[in-house]
Amino acid sequence: MKQIQKGIISIGVVLVGVVAISAYAQVSNSDIVNAFRQYKDVQAVTLATPAVVEVSFDGEVIERPVFAVLDTTTNAFEPSFFKQEVIAKPVSLSINATPTVNGLGAMTDGDVRTYTNFFLPESTQGSVRLVVNASTPITSSGFTVLLGEHVALPTVVEVRAMVQGKEVIVVANQRMNGQTLRFPKTVASSWIISFTYGQPLRISELQFIQESSATVSSALLRFLAQPNHAYRIYFDADRQVQLVVGEAGNLSSNKDVVRITKIASQKNASYVIADMDGDTIPDVFDNCVLISNTEQKDANGNGRGDMCDDFDRDGVLNSKDNCPDNPNRDQLDVDADGLGDTCDAQESRITEQYAWLPWVGIGFAALVLIVLFAVTARSMKSE
Repeated sequence: MKQIQKGIISIGVVLVGVVAISAYAQVSNSDIVNAFRQYKDVQAVTLATPAVVEVSFDGEVIERPVFAVLDTTTNAFEPSFFKQEVIAKPVSLSINATPTVNGLGAMTDGDVRTYTNFFLPESTQGSVRLVVNASTPITSSGFTVLLGEHVALPTVVEVRAMVQGKEVIVVANQRMNGQTLRFPKTVASSWIISFTYGQPLRISELQFIQESSATVSSALLRFLAQPNHAYRIYFDADRQVQLVVGEAGNLSSNKDVVRITKIASQKNASYVIADMDGDTIPDVFDNCVLISNTEQKDANGNGRGDMCDDFDRDGVLNSKDNCPDNPNRDQLDVDADGLGDTCDAQESRITEQYAWLPWVGIGFAALVLIVLFAVTARSMKSE
């Protein structure tokens, strides 16, 4: 597009993940590796001294600039630096929302660590209408929604665009089955995206595929390599990861960099899609992300699994509520039978309150029978 000022934009990020190691818990290498879909193997490079190695990622789809460089010789992760050069500046976007939402800029700031949080009603599904305005018309055939940590995708999406002054439907209401939504190539400067969601919704980045503007010329990753060491670079993560690495040197300098020819990417057989509650339902499709509910029951059809819903609206989730159908914020349970006093029909019975009392009655009855038997036997003997 002629109105777009061409230039080269360099984006450099030192990817250093340092976390405190607790005496009780520590993220293992396998937990980190499981988050990545792909990897590249860097065979041992002939080096006389440690040197910065540069690996090309041209042509790779990189939704999140998250990498894990594993020194397979020492089985330790190394700091890394990712740099991306783009020819032709992408068209800037602004977003408005109905109902009004704070922090909308987080969806277009290029930082996957920030996100916009959308309001979720107590008992019904949430909905939001986003109006995305471009500074100049863009040609697009899809967009990607990057989510915050451990949240589910919206259940339904609809896309409209303002084309020649008319609002046209680009994607009719349909279930959202992935973070990237494709549609027929459309030229517009204003887009309307409607989301319906039953789980808390946090969008980190909303990225349109701008076919008419953004062209990636190069993407590369650097790290400090040791002589005769081999490395494996994990990338294309579906979530953020925390790495325990050492101190990072100056990896952004172009001085004495060893450049490696393009390395083929391979699928990571260890990849495990994010599933926070371990119920075998991936987070992006789970109607109750933080509480295990393999059956995905949703009795009221509000898109929120029964386990993490609150039917009686007393502020206690069904999975923890000892009386899920009747409000009882105090959760009182005098007889400790697991059923809250509010909905325990047996609470007034003496035997319910004093569990030992029936046994005393049984014992007394048995004693009376024994005495009667003894008296009867003695009477028969006398006769």
